[in-house]
Amino acid sequence: MLSNIRVVLVQTFHPGNIGSAARAMKTMGLRDLVLVSPKDFPHAEATRLAAGATDLLDNVRVVDTLEQAIQDCVRVVGASARLRSLPLPHYDEPDDMAADLVEDAQTDPVALVFGRERYGLTNEEIQCCSHQVSIPTNPDYGILNLAQAVQVLAYEVRRAWRRHPQGDARVPRPTDDRMPSRAQMTHFHEHLSRVMCQSGFLTQPHARTEAHLQALFARAEPSRKELSLLRGLLASLETHLEDGQQG
Repeated sequence: MLSNIRVVLVQTFHPGNIGSAARAMKTMGLRDLVLVSPKDFPHAEATRLAAGATDLLDNVRVVDTLEQAIQDCVRVVGASARLRSLPLPHYDEPDDMAADLVEDAQTDPVALVFGRERYGLTNEEIQCCSHQVSIPTNPDYGILNLAQAVQVLAYEVRRAWRRHPQGDARVPRPTDDRMPSRAQMTHFHEHLSRVMCQSGFLTQPHARTEAHLQALFARAEPSRKELSLLRGLLASLETHLEDGQQG
């Protein structure tokens, strides 16, 4: 189960933070580390601060975009200060987030995403996620460095994993009942946007409307079967609209 839980670091500036994050992960049993366009990696400082976790660095995957890092994941949680301008579902308590992450990790990859040291994740990157989470720090001084944030959330994940029934105590959900991957949700939202424009509901791309719809479906958490039904509905509407235009 823990092997399905991925940590994604986006455009990390200091290589030492990559090593410290790897060490924080390994202490909690997490091993899947993906780097999105790091400024400097591999690097001796990353190796030095990883201490006994250099095996994670040896197996790290480096990709160009956040979409590449998370496309096969069914739940993607972006760690950030709460952005009320974005309607994406938000976990106020990290332990609630960890319980859901561990539940989904029974059968599918999931991810925790951390942004840059100086300013975290951009709005566009948060919108690639399915949820947000914040660490409830001291409101007068809530500054955590990257490795500290990884350590806190990795601890919550391990705590939830230890409390989760193991082995034969839980029967995994059938494939159709599982959550769709981020790639599948992206295709759905692109399809929905196309049909909204064809129908005249949107006369031009409208980022805020689409963000609200993305948040709506993130809260609803449709299963793969339900998403397939929605895609079938959109395909039928699309064919009807095309036939009407030709007539």
